[in-house]
Amino acid sequence: MQGPRSTFGSLWRCLAIAPLSLACVSIELPGGVPQALMETTVEGAGSAKILLLQIDGVLTDEPEASWYGLRRESPVARVREELDRARRDDSIDALLVRIDTPGGTVTASDLLYQEILRFKHERGVPVVAQLMGMATSGGYYVAMSADTVIAHPTTVTGSIGVIFAGVNLSGLMAKYGVADQTLTSGPFKDAGSPLRPMRPDERAQLQSVIDDMYQRFLDVVRRGRPALAPDEVARLADGRIYSAQQALANGLVDRIGDVEDAVELARTRAGVEEARVVTYHRPREYRKNLYTAEADESAPRVEWPMRRLQLPQPAFLYLWAPSGLLD
Repeated sequence: MQGPRSTFGSLWRCLAIAPLSLACVSIELPGGVPQALMETTVEGAGSAKILLLQIDGVLTDEPEASWYGLRRESPVARVREELDRARRDDSIDALLVRIDTPGGTVTASDLLYQEILRFKHERGVPVVAQLMGMATSGGYYVAMSADTVIAHPTTVTGSIGVIFAGVNLSGLMAKYGVADQTLTSGPFKDAGSPLRPMRPDERAQLQSVIDDMYQRFLDVVRRGRPALAPDEVARLADGRIYSAQQALANGLVDRIGDVEDAVELARTRAGVEEARVVTYHRPREYRKNLYTAEADESAPRVEWPMRRLQLPQPAFLYLWAPSGLLD
């Protein structure tokens, strides 16, 4: 129940945006600390459990936020919380990771990979990755933590590599009489700045960082795909995407199938005749079957006709983003 201060705050926010939006529509304000996870069985029966872990959207270790504050935890925080709960349940006999993401930041991709890998080693349970519509770049990186990788028949995967996106606005600035007057403590401090052309030595230095991150990606794929020769991994990891059939032919996935196939494989690998597929969710998140996507009805959100504006931020990414829109 909201107190007077909370009610006044909600009213103030509504009035504050009214001149801009022309109406105060469907505003849900932050509700404080998220409620504890609860468990729901989405399929099957028996005492043994298969945990369905969902990884989707752009991978980041930053919480999703709106103009008024926190909306939901980051994918990294959510996965860690779910796996911590699973650690306390001895009935979890297998982990099914459902992946539908274009990738994300280098660090978030690696953190998710490490969290799943650590859980697998600590609990000694089989891990099956089910690639959905898109499991590219960082999404494929995360899948390398699994013992078996299954692609849906319509999956797009691959895009193994690193990208550092940027633009050079100096020509446009000169046209309108705008000059860069950035001060730095060293010649490389503003390397990659969109306000001026990049020098050759800066380009080489940034490329060296990308090369190191790319090498880590290759190492992860080589560990996850031990049947592929190292030079074959390097050949496949040129940034291109693959259909499910192409990925299978090149040894990047183990088989093609749907989530039901992945559940059956997880059950077989766990050595149990029957098992319940369970998911963890907040009290008001809807869970009904194997395909239910995460949707927190209690999460604060705003129906707003305009997207928030962001200045480009430099970032090293394991991400497939051919449109160039990295927001």
